[in-house]
Amino acid sequence: MTRIITIIITLFLVVLQGASQKVHAQTDYTSDELFQLARQAAFDDDDYPKAISLSKQALEISPDYSDIRIFLGRIYTWTDRVEEAREALNYVLERYPGYEDASMAITDLEYWNDNNQKALEYCNSGLEENPDSEGLLLKKAKILNNMKRFDEAYQVAEFLTERHPNNQDARSLLRTIRYDSAVNKVSVSHDYSWFDQQYPDHLHKSPWHIVGVDYSRYTKIGSVIGRVNWGDRFGNSAFQYEMDAYPHLAKNIMAYMNVGLSDNSAVFPRFRAGLSLYFSLPKSFEAEAGTRFLHFSGDTWIYVASISKYYKSFWFNLKTYLVPGSQDISHSYTMTTRYYLGGADDYWKFSVGYGLSPDDAFSEQNYLSDYRLKSAHIGLGFRKSIKRFNVIGLSASFINQEYEKDQKGNQLNTSVTYIRKF
Repeated sequence: MTRIITIIITLFLVVLQGASQKVHAQTDYTSDELFQLARQAAFDDDDYPKAISLSKQALEISPDYSDIRIFLGRIYTWTDRVEEAREALNYVLERYPGYEDASMAITDLEYWNDNNQKALEYCNSGLEENPDSEGLLLKKAKILNNMKRFDEAYQVAEFLTERHPNNQDARSLLRTIRYDSAVNKVSVSHDYSWFDQQYPDHLHKSPWHIVGVDYSRYTKIGSVIGRVNWGDRFGNSAFQYEMDAYPHLAKNIMAYMNVGLSDNSAVFPRFRAGLSLYFSLPKSFEAEAGTRFLHFSGDTWIYVASISKYYKSFWFNLKTYLVPGSQDISHSYTMTTRYYLGGADDYWKFSVGYGLSPDDAFSEQNYLSDYRLKSAHIGLGFRKSIKRFNVIGLSASFINQEYEKDQKGNQLNTSVTYIRKF
């Protein structure tokens, strides 16, 4: 009897041990597997406590697994456990000075907690080991701009765009630095329009000129621009006075507002106005919807819509203007592409289109007629910043256009612009 009981107890212990080993085998994860589970908990489930617990389990297995400890430091940062975040990230940096991911993580930690000087020190230490790091260079430029060390911030951002021209965040930051450091801008432009011999003599022998001078100031709500244009067309000359504004209405919404007056409708509309709303969309898209109003001897309403997209170093824009008529709606289309060479003011521009644009001063006169003159154009332009505060722009376009119904001619437009920021 005793022997039977012993056998039963022995068999029970064997089964219990096997079950224990099976359960242990099911829960015996590697540090990589625990790291993956921690990332899923953080990014898929927004369960940061679970992510922290799993990361700690992984570090018990592999205490020098840097990526897990950096991840843990970031989780601590996101949950405002600042001292624990510093401890985790410094653990890595003490063993691997200048480690790129750890340097970026602790730079973010200090920057987000308004410790700009400390953030800059960590960022510089990381750049000593990783001088071409896009992430660290971008962070350094942001920190310097936040510290109002604009010249240094601009140099870093410009270097970043030269080394990494596809970095849209760097180009956007360059524009921000310009706005922050140079809130004023004066520009002078001259537009010239030549007509070939197919046009009547009063056009062929008398090219058009428009000279513009404007002053703009960047304010907390956006840019405000005052402009004076002088035009010479049809043997007449006149001044036009305009005001533009680009207020920021919400996080992803900006407006364009324009109003203009002139005393001679043979050169400019007596009154013009414009309004557009720009919407920033996901995946670097931007949409525009708006209207333009021109008053010569009568009124003309024009509606505009466009879609834009940034792709690497390119910017694409497709715009249409719609003009309701007594019998139908006339329409025009323009496709514009920019190829950025560096900052926001360094690019080549190419455009092709059909129809007229009320935003082009040379085209405004064509809205005088109830008959919508047919037009096709192609253009090329270039803009370049020089020593940060100077910008020059050159452009030319070739236009094949009706000047009367069924009567066409060729037109060449050129434009030269100089901008000074201060």
